[in-house]
Amino acid sequence: MVYIVGLLSLVFLALAIMVFGRLTNVMKSVGSADGEETYGGTSNRINGAMFMVFLIAGTIAATWSFIHSTQYFLPEASSIHGRRVDGLFWGSMSIVTASALLTNILLFYFAYRYQYKDGKRASYYPENHKLELLWTVVPAIVMAIMVFTGWKAWRDIMSEAPEGAQEVELVGKQFNWIARYPGVDNNKLGAFNYKLIDNNNEVGIDFSDESAFDDFTAPELHIPVGKPVLIRIRARDVLHSVFIPHMRVKMDAVPGMPTRFWFHPDKTTEQMRNETGDQNFKYEIACTEICGRGHFSMKMNLVVEDQDSWKKWCAEQKPLLSSFPEYASRIPANLKAKAAKYLPTEGAGTDSTATASAGGVAGSGSASLR
Repeated sequence: MVYIVGLLSLVFLALAIMVFGRLTNVMKSVGSADGEETYGGTSNRINGAMFMVFLIAGTIAATWSFIHSTQYFLPEASSIHGRRVDGLFWGSMSIVTASALLTNILLFYFAYRYQYKDGKRASYYPENHKLELLWTVVPAIVMAIMVFTGWKAWRDIMSEAPEGAQEVELVGKQFNWIARYPGVDNNKLGAFNYKLIDNNNEVGIDFSDESAFDDFTAPELHIPVGKPVLIRIRARDVLHSVFIPHMRVKMDAVPGMPTRFWFHPDKTTEQMRNETGDQNFKYEIACTEICGRGHFSMKMNLVVEDQDSWKKWCAEQKPLLSSFPEYASRIPANLKAKAAKYLPTEGAGTDSTATASAGGVAGSGSASLR
């Protein structure tokens, strides 16, 4: 490290000496015998021409860079709000790019067009109120429109989910996501308590809440197409971030502070496979907050399917209470009758419990293969 710093210091010193030498030569060349300054000559014309060369070459290079990088852009959005966000993004980019292009063309052209020439004097142009008003008011109006449309889109996207939206919970932990679903009987997730987390109850489902009786977990996220989906987001340990590129969903998962995001998917996984020509295509949920050594592997598959297929998949899953009936001890006495249908029948004994547990594992396994 010491050698690198020393080498950089030598390079900096050499450059400083070169710049000082060039400045000395310039100062000597600008003064004439009678004290007047002269700037004309071949070097001045070359510099003027180089401005135009740089403008043309820079425009070509920037255009090529943009075209070349399109392969790395986000994929086409598969949600309604996602396409709205994309429209705002490209609209803003068009305005900014056009403004930058216009101002730089004028900047370089004026440097070339109005270079010093013997016998020519610059015009004194002290003020132009109309011009100043124009370049102040027009950008202000454009900026106000951009801010207002962006705020309106953000307000709509971050509003409360529509009534009847399908609820799902995503819980992040080092280094994977856990999806929790409300059962088929209702669309309401049960309560949770971090103190109840164990090896089987990874999200801390609280069975003192009757809405939790039919909740189940899965190693991947299944959602129905054509219906608003509300994702409730939590973190078990450190800061994570839910990112679904195709859906334009990104929201932090913060320990102790549940967050949420709702969206409206309108393309199934099968549709995307047909559109892309890739039969192995999968929607993916990634973590975009560095959360530790295994951050790179923290992802989950997302399956978007039609209503019938989604309901069928949900019906095949086993509620956590059915897979692990020992949690029945946490159910209040006044709710045990309601929980009975999710528990193995009396007298089934250990075999029934084992079968239920195996069914839950098999259900999760079949989900991961879809």
